[in-house]
Amino acid sequence: MKTIIKLLLIFFLVLFSFNQKVLAEEKIKIGLIVPLSGEYKEIGDSIIKSTRLAVNKIDDVKIEIIPRDTKSNPETTLNVAKELRLNGVKVIIGPLFNENLIYLDELKDVTFLSLTNKITNNPKNVISAGINALSQVNTIKKFQKINNIEKTIFLIPDSDFKLEIEKAISQSKIKLKEIFIYNTDPTVLTSQIEDLTRYSQRKQNLEDEIKRLENSNEFNKDKKIVSLKKRDTLGGINFDSVIIADFDQSLKSVATSLLYTDVSSKRIYYICLNQWFDKTLLKDDSLHPIYFPSINKNNYDDFVDEYFNIYKRYPNQLSFLSYDLVGLVYYLIFKNNFNIDDKIFYKENKFKGKIGIFEIKKNKISHLLNFYSVEKGEFKKIF
Repeated sequence: MKTIIKLLLIFFLVLFSFNQKVLAEEKIKIGLIVPLSGEYKEIGDSIIKSTRLAVNKIDDVKIEIIPRDTKSNPETTLNVAKELRLNGVKVIIGPLFNENLIYLDELKDVTFLSLTNKITNNPKNVISAGINALSQVNTIKKFQKINNIEKTIFLIPDSDFKLEIEKAISQSKIKLKEIFIYNTDPTVLTSQIEDLTRYSQRKQNLEDEIKRLENSNEFNKDKKIVSLKKRDTLGGINFDSVIIADFDQSLKSVATSLLYTDVSSKRIYYICLNQWFDKTLLKDDSLHPIYFPSINKNNYDDFVDEYFNIYKRYPNQLSFLSYDLVGLVYYLIFKNNFNIDDKIFYKENKFKGKIGIFEIKKNKISHLLNFYSVEKGEFKKIF
């Protein structure tokens, strides 16, 4: 009897050791679906390289990144995702573009971490991991509170991005004086900004005041007239800040229109969305100071330097996000005892990445961002 018990104990110990070895050797498979051919292949290649950096940094042999080419095509995206699922993959980073998400709800047992920043009308198994409008508006809301900003006008271009901004405004409950939708045609935009800022009335106020002084016996009127003639308008404006939901040259067109109507960034707060530290903003000092929410600049600069030192080229901005997503997935799987299921993105969690802090809750990701200003030829961190 004792011999049988000993044999059973040995058997269970061997079985336990075998299972532990299998578990230790079992790979953490993470799919990666990005364009590796066609128009956007350079973005995809940059993302592949950054995920390699992330895997090397984590330094766990169990992690296996399995890349596939979407060719920026929705049907191809679905097919390569099906192939990854057959290979045992349950979490996939990608795709990049919102239009490639449309068929992914067919794979309900697979979770996709799309690099898109759009959060409206996505399939339920797709989590938007980009720097979305809600995260940015929430950060701007914090800046409003710190600086006692009370009368903000939110300027939104009449574009596909409009719905994202409007949803973010609604969910964040940011305090606004007015929401103003503008035409992206620069010739129409200028006249719209003139109406918004009551430019014609303020210009007329100036002309009327100069005429009044000229016809008056007021003391020192000549000096006052000379001073007024140096101005463009006369009279107050009924807002203390603008949030411009635009980028690149379009952002500068809106800001230039505001300057033209004598509403400068010295007079009100110019605030915009994440600009990824666009260096052209540093050169246009007529717009300074201008403020925006963004990722952590020091970490971003370190990432760019590391990437360049290894690959001798500069990374795409989205590759910085993909770097963090590898770490995020590993962290959540680790906290879930290396079990990969549809609950790892449902539980409330926080993850500190290079970008900043990721907040995960109910299959949604939001970002706690930093806030910066552009002034005197440099980016300055506000918080």
